[in-house]
Amino acid sequence: MSLSVVIVGGLHADARRATVARLLADVPGGVALHHDLSTAPAGTVVRTVRDAGGLLSAGETPLVNDCACCALREDLVPELRRLADDGTTRLAVVELWDSVEPKAMAEVVVAGGLTVTGVLTAVDPALLLPCLGNGDDLADVGLAAAATDQRTVADTFARQLEYAPVLAVVDSEEADDEDRELLAQLHPTARRVPVAAGESPASARAYARGTSSELVAAALAGFDVEAAAAAQHPACALLPAEADAHGVSTFVWHRRRPFHPERLYAALEDLTCAAARSRGRFWLADKPDTLLHWDAAGGALCVEPAGPWLASLPDAAWDLVPPVRRAAAALDWHPEHGDRCQHLVFTSPGLDRDGLAEVLESCLLTDAEYAAGRAAWQRLPSAFDTLLEV
Repeated sequence: MSLSVVIVGGLHADARRATVARLLADVPGGVALHHDLSTAPAGTVVRTVRDAGGLLSAGETPLVNDCACCALREDLVPELRRLADDGTTRLAVVELWDSVEPKAMAEVVVAGGLTVTGVLTAVDPALLLPCLGNGDDLADVGLAAAATDQRTVADTFARQLEYAPVLAVVDSEEADDEDRELLAQLHPTARRVPVAAGESPASARAYARGTSSELVAAALAGFDVEAAAAAQHPACALLPAEADAHGVSTFVWHRRRPFHPERLYAALEDLTCAAARSRGRFWLADKPDTLLHWDAAGGALCVEPAGPWLASLPDAAWDLVPPVRRAAAALDWHPEHGDRCQHLVFTSPGLDRDGLAEVLESCLLTDAEYAAGRAAWQRLPSAFDTLLEV
């Protein structure tokens, strides 16, 4: 019997547990493997294995380089192989600890020679906006996965949400139409599967008896690690489209003129705080070869280089670029600038589209600055060097 591995993650712990309980109830011979990183201050990570009936085993693994998440990585694959070798386990549900991100774990499992059939993030829509608005460091709320963990609650949750092709959505009584619409606009391509809130294994079995489970079908549908990684890369990410419903808006801003570095830098705070979530790629006049990634949540912005624009590469180098990257560039190609562009997307309740557009337009090169040409653009002050640690 081959072992299918399903990864279930997310900061919404109750939603995550309900999702795992439903999967165990629906799949005979399924077990859940969980590493509890909250015990890291004591120097260990606690591993538990359970089925629909309860706990099967528990053990500890020591930290690796003072890093709980590193210990998880090193312990996870051997445990999954043990389950595969016993021949009786059909499904292994890897329930990630709160702040562990599914991308890294899916890649670890696949690199270990095992098959990931699904990656799910469990979501309570009522907690969506509070998480996206929480700029606290994970370390300050007891959720850091390593001593050096500098992530925030908001940016961690955003990545958990946007990486998974399946969202397990609990039927929270506190959630309203605005919450559900925000979820739909943040990840419009995701398959959203309802899960009863607060499910115990017993109640899940009763709920599922005599029915086919949409959740199981989604969990076993198959998962492509390389495609998932490409979908998150700023150069070829399929960003949300324009939308406006139930008080929630997604504003897509696309231009073919570079930003003036000083004016954009001066506007960063206003732009970052304008939406619950914003992301995309952008182009600075003084850095014509560098594709820059925009990633904002919780009032904090991360800007980092994401490699070269393809237009800056010699023709011979194109054969070394993944096909999905070339395809994305071709869709965005401009006769003069190639794939260089501004493509930023802002999603939030109560979004001020006109105000955002005005600020963004003011940050572009003026007609006179644009006409001066690329040699003049590269002499503009490099306002982003400190932010980019150049």
